[in-house]
Amino acid sequence: MANIISDETIEYVGILAKLELSSEEKEQAKKDMANMLDYIDTLNELDTTGVEPMSHVFPVHNVFREDVVTNADDKEQILANAPESKEGAFVVPKTFE
Repeated sequence: MANIISDETIEYVGILAKLELSSEEKEQAKKDMANMLDYIDTLNELDTTGVEPMSHVFPVHNVFREDVVTNADDKEQILANAPESKEGAFVVPKTFE
C-alpha cells in the first residue's frame, strides 16, 4: 500500500461530504481511499500510447430526430375533447380566488 491517507484528509473529505464518521468508519474510509489510489496507480502503469481518449466504449452518435410539427392545425379537434372551451382555449376551474 503505497498511498497512505492521513487523518486530516479523512476529516477534510468528511467535512466536504457533510458526513459524520465514527472512528471505525474513518479507519475503513482510509483503507478504501488508499485501495482506490493504489488501483489508479496500477492503471497509470499501463502503456496507453496511441490510444485515443473516448467518452464511451461504443461509438455513440446523435440519435435524435428532427423536431417536426405534424398536428399544428388540429386546434378544433383538440378543443372538441374539452368539457368546456372559450375563445379557443380550455376552461378550467379557478385554483385561487
